[in-house]
Amino acid sequence: MADKEVKENCATPPTATHSLVTEDHVQMALTADKGAAASITSWKVVDFTKRGDNYLCLVTSVEVQYVLDGRNSEVVYVVKINSGKTFGGESFLDVVFEKESKFYLELAPQINSVLKGIGHKEVNVPKCFYASLEKGREIIFLEDLRPRGYKMSDRKRGLDEAHTTLVLQELATLHAASLLLQSKTPGGDLGVHHLYMKRGFAYLMRNYNSFMISVENSAILAKNIMTRVGGYERVTAWIDTIIPKLMDIFNEQMECGEPKVICHGDCWNNNLLFRYSEAGHPEEVMLVDFQLSQHGPPTTDLNYLLFSSMTGDVRRPNIESFLESYHRTFSSIMEDGHQTVPFTPEQLLKDFRDRNTVGSILAMIFVPLVLFETEKSVDSTKDSEEDVDKVLLEAREKSMETLDTNPLIKSRYLSVFDELLELEIIS
Repeated sequence: MADKEVKENCATPPTATHSLVTEDHVQMALTADKGAAASITSWKVVDFTKRGDNYLCLVTSVEVQYVLDGRNSEVVYVVKINSGKTFGGESFLDVVFEKESKFYLELAPQINSVLKGIGHKEVNVPKCFYASLEKGREIIFLEDLRPRGYKMSDRKRGLDEAHTTLVLQELATLHAASLLLQSKTPGGDLGVHHLYMKRGFAYLMRNYNSFMISVENSAILAKNIMTRVGGYERVTAWIDTIIPKLMDIFNEQMECGEPKVICHGDCWNNNLLFRYSEAGHPEEVMLVDFQLSQHGPPTTDLNYLLFSSMTGDVRRPNIESFLESYHRTFSSIMEDGHQTVPFTPEQLLKDFRDRNTVGSILAMIFVPLVLFETEKSVDSTKDSEEDVDKVLLEAREKSMETLDTNPLIKSRYLSVFDELLELEIIS
């Protein structure tokens, strides 16, 4: 189908980003999904995400009409496209697109093969049908999870115990299966065989100054909020001490330590989709968006999730039960794979606590994003490149502007710092 016809059939106004989707891309995704005999009759780009759902790339969909064995059919793919967005003029989207596409196309099938080999269900991640890593034009075609009932939870409300337990069990499956895969890998180091997994959150901080500055600004916002709240002088003084050491903290707490597993790397509300029972209870979770996946200690994912994506009254009283649920799933997979579980529940808890500093910093980064859907978050109808840092800056500014009228802001920050004070991480 010619570009002109595609534009006329778009459900939303066409953009420069949409034009990166070509019929060749669509045909290759269709072939991978339905087989070489499937032939396109028409296709169109249809946006479906709302502002605030995506911060780095454009997520849209492609509706495809095709013929197979003489029958007309339709399929929809979710498509991630390089949006051209930057951090302060620095673009690292080629890095994150490589990581995500190779995770889906290379690592996930190997991990799931290991799980099937020991009689366990596969890790719940979307199917990937096609990816192109042409620089500046990166694109990934994924299965559409909406017909299967998967949707995002209310991120402002935060995850409750049932949602959190499902996520922890899925993370345990991913982590343990990757460790089993590593045991079958020559040299025993997945990071060596998949070098893109070495480029996680800390890598971006080291190599992209604007990314680092954004993390610093999140810490400064937290300090300003606690100053306004009052009575938290120990917290504000502590934040002053960690700001010059942010790089070292992320290096030590997100990259160092054993065992090393394949981590999701960006495990917060936005990257989790749930399927619910008719009664509204969460039954399954789908892990999505592996743009920051990395080879690192498993408790980095646990800190990321537990500090970024729930309120303190869910996290604090349930830490031990959450980690026990994670450990049970992890142990089951390791034992069925005839491998030794590399840590006890007590060691897991200690390692989790040893990394609570980075967990608290991640909370400083993501709480403003969780609580605000800014006007500029992600507007897929705009052709111009957006600076992601401007989006994050607006969220930080809104946090300060509405501090006295939005009770969620104080409670989310106070729950984190009260916990660190209680644990004497802040002394």
